[in-house]
Parts: sequence; C-alpha cells; structure tokens
Amino acid sequence: MADVLRTYSEENLKQVVTDLGQPSYRVKQLVEWLFVHPVLSYDEMTNLPASFRKALKERFPLLPPRIYNRQISRDGSRKYVLQLDDDSLIEMVAMPQEKDRLSVCLSTQVGCPLQCIFCATGREGFQRNLRADEIVDQVIIAQNDFNMRVSHVLAMGQGEPFLNYDNLMDALHVLNDPHRMAIGSRHITISTSGMIKGIERLASEPDQFTLAVSLHAAIQSLRDKLMPKMASQPLDMLHQALITYYKKTRRRFTLEYVLIDKVNDSPACLEALIDFCQYLHCHVNLIPLNDTGDEGFKPSGSRTLNQWQNTLIQHHIETTVRNSRGADIMGACGQLKNSL
Repeated sequence: MADVLRTYSEENLKQVVTDLGQPSYRVKQLVEWLFVHPVLSYDEMTNLPASFRKALKERFPLLPPRIYNRQISRDGSRKYVLQLDDDSLIEMVAMPQEKDRLSVCLSTQVGCPLQCIFCATGREGFQRNLRADEIVDQVIIAQNDFNMRVSHVLAMGQGEPFLNYDNLMDALHVLNDPHRMAIGSRHITISTSGMIKGIERLASEPDQFTLAVSLHAAIQSLRDKLMPKMASQPLDMLHQALITYYKKTRRRFTLEYVLIDKVNDSPACLEALIDFCQYLHCHVNLIPLNDTGDEGFKPSGSRTLNQWQNTLIQHHIETTVRNSRGADIMGACGQLKNSL
C-alpha cells in the first residue's frame, strides 16, 4: 500500500517537501489542504505548483473513498455508502444536532466479525480493517458535504474499533491534533463490544477519548446468546477491567444497552444490570432496538423503557434513553449494512 499523507505528522511532511525539492513554506500549505480545510484530491490544492502536485499524486496517492450512495433522513441525518479504492463498501452517518454541532458516526472495519444476532452489520460478514486514512476521510467527506466543521466523532459504525486498534488510534490522533483536524478528545467516543485488552490499552493512552461499552445483557448466558463472539470476554473480567479503567483515567464511561422485547428486558435482566453497575463510575444509555430486518426481534415498549430508566435512577445510576437518529434511512444503531 502506498503511503498516505493524511496520516503524516508535520515533521514527516517537512521531509516530503524537502525530498521533492520544494521550499519549506509548502509544508504549511500542505497542512492547510490536508487537515485544516481538507480536500480529497491534489487537484484541489490550487496554490501548489502543478509539478509538485503531480509528484505527490504519483508517490503519495490520497486514495479517498467516493460517495456511492447518500440518503437523507427526515431528521436531517445523512447516511453514506462509501466505495473504497479496492471497491469495498462501508457506511457512515453524519448527524447535525445544533447550529454549530455536526457528529459523525464512522466505521472502523469493512463489515464486522462479531456477528451480534440483533445487529445487521454482523450479517454482512467481515472483509478487512480500515486504514487510518480511510477512517479520517469519512470525517472529511461529511464535513465537505455539510459545508460545516465536524465537532464530534463516534467510532460506533461498522466494525469493532478495538480489533483495529493501531489504525484507529492513528486516525484519532489526526482528528484530535490541534494543528490538524482539531476535534477535542472529549468529543471523540470509541464504542467497543467489550474487548478487554482494548479497554486496558485505552486506559494507558494519554488522550482523553471517551469510552462506551456495548453491554446489552448483564447475565452471562444471555449475553453469550446475543453476542456469541464475546463469550471469550466474560462479564466478571469486563467488570474488573472497567473498574481499573476508571482508577487509571478518572473518566466516566457509558454502558450501552439495546432493549429487545421479551429477550433482555425482564426484571431479572434489570436486576443484573443494577448489580453490574456496582462500583462502576458509569452512565447507562438505554437504546430501543432499531429495525434490522429480523422479524424475530422487537423493541421494548415505552412502558418498559420508562420503568428501566426510573429504576436505574432510583439506584443512583445516571441513565438516559437514546433518541436514535436516521432510523428511517436505516442509519441508526445496529442498522448499517451497506444498503442502497
């Protein structure tokens, strides 16, 4: 694979400029085009000499994804199917929420190897990890399409982020760097299905990225049925990893719980979740199941949602119910499956 300048540090860019016989001020121009007002083609870097652009294109192709399909939700969210340079397809969602706030839910893998039975992405199978530049480019595509700066990033799209840890971190450092994309670390959230080694590694990072853990059941046998590939990450070990994470980082994390009617919303399931939250500095995010094309699963009713939220709060566990965005275009949690 060719080197992609999008992930280069300023020092590395200085070396590129020197090697190609250009004056030092070209570094600042490159940084502007790659990160500050990012473009997806060297042809758009209009203040660079044509010969320099040609050399960059030959030695460091940008390989940007192209928008294969775009759908717009009633709530203003936009879902994109992106075609990568090897013709693989991924999905991402951009969600405008306030006047100056644009959140991007990006993918970290082509498909997903975890195959959680209530999630559409897992049924698509797994092809490969995304490169760091392919992760960054999703943010740039949304930013350019909306003509506004991306303020929040959620690594909650297709794939398990911690199974692509190094590329993910390389991408997030580009997005977070104040001299590049300048998205605040606390506005960047990584969602994992509970990969313990990934949580441990994140706890040792200097960056203050936010952690979210997809729990979906606090009873081991039930979680194994819903998330069979996570059976190797048992709840007791996950619980201990989260305690250690907080001790090392002093950062609260979120537990995400998709509520499925008559599957994981019983009183016993609620009691297990309350027990799991003991000694954890966490926030619980209850998510009504979104339609994933499986008629065997239905979302829990509003009465159950309210009961769960009220009971958790009574036990001093901060809890919210997620208002999923983009469900009408199959762009909400669990729905991403490269549909056109």
